Amino acid sequence: MTEITPMTEAEADALIAGIGQRARAATLALGQASAARKTQGLHEAAERVRSAANALLDANANDCVRAEANGISAAFLDRLRLNPARIEGIANGLDTVADRPDPIGAVDQNWTPANGLNISRVRVPLGVIGVIYESRPNVTADAGGLCVKAGNAAVLRGGSDSFESSGLLIECLRDGFAAAGLPRDGVQRVPTKDRAAVGAMLRGRGAIDVIVPRGGAGLTERVFNEARMPVIGHLEGLCHLYVDAAANLDMARAITVNAKMRRTGICGAAETLLVDRRAANTHLLPLIDALIAAGCAVRGDEICQAADARVAPAVESDWRTEYLDAIISVRIVDGVDGAMAHINEYGSHHTDAIITDDAAIAARFLAEVDSAIVLHNASTQFADGGEFGFGAEIGISTDRFHARGPVGADQLTSYKYVVRGHGETRP
Repeated sequence: MTEITPMTEAEADALIAGIGQRARAATLALGQASAARKTQGLHEAAERVRSAANALLDANANDCVRAEANGISAAFLDRLRLNPARIEGIANGLDTVADRPDPIGAVDQNWTPANGLNISRVRVPLGVIGVIYESRPNVTADAGGLCVKAGNAAVLRGGSDSFESSGLLIECLRDGFAAAGLPRDGVQRVPTKDRAAVGAMLRGRGAIDVIVPRGGAGLTERVFNEARMPVIGHLEGLCHLYVDAAANLDMARAITVNAKMRRTGICGAAETLLVDRRAANTHLLPLIDALIAAGCAVRGDEICQAADARVAPAVESDWRTEYLDAIISVRIVDGVDGAMAHINEYGSHHTDAIITDDAAIAARFLAEVDSAIVLHNASTQFADGGEFGFGAEIGISTDRFHARGPVGADQLTSYKYVVRGHGETRP
């Protein structure tokens, strides 16, 4: 696990070019690898993660000590930290990805036009996928496993906070893939904490075919501004929960606390609670009380402040803030129209949910809220590829083309047209 720092721009470009050249060679083998071989490789990788559990905990403890010394927030420390259950979750995710249908070679469409040619649209890998992410070591296994399942090579540049943890996870993947006869270079990491390597990845068109940013708004903005190759975007998770007047109070209370407090540092955590004005007298105070009892700070509008003296005043910037912490903003709105107007103005088109027993109101919300994921009577924390049955995700895409929502193996493919003729020539 070599750390190369500091680097000049030329050195960084040479590093990424070399990694990309090896990745390009690996894609040729991965694109032709059988479904059975990829499945075996992923299962082998999962077993190596389990076998390395103690070493992973030690490496992660070192990462956490350094991160705390650098003043990392509690929410980001939670994202960084591994424990036995999370390590088993990483291994289980690899197993689930392994057992999903192989997308490569699948025929999306087949037809014969008037010219007599038989035309098929067939799924193929994207190529070399670069992933730039921050503190969550599980992204290392998720991204590497999903890329290889879809026949792609992965070039991973994790955050400096998880340098040891991610490095060990990558070795587990590489060893597992090699045991199944797949190329070790199907997954490579950029072996430096120096940020010059990030710029080199973004300039590295030819070495890298697609870039996926997985981190905060600053990282994502830089990637969109500087990348010379297509980007599968993962914008901030400014997620909303709307409690309608027709919501069951017990359900609303349980979902609200879970959506905010289950894990505050993930992109699916609810950041704003919207309450129907018609439910203010019945639902507002119990929801605020439940959040505060769970350890959440509440910032609200004037009605919310009047309902509970513990509510701090919300300012305009609160409606645009992804807290990633035990803080939530609360606002009274005029029914579903008011909720949707607020979401469309302030949201990031990531994940938004409605709690109501009114099927017609729910149908309007699900149809008219323009977000990658919309939910009815369920927590926003289900915004996760594993919960969708993908086994893992490389991110939640908020783009409107190619891939949207949780990005699993199926979304890491493109297609080509295979045309079969019988001697036809065009007049």
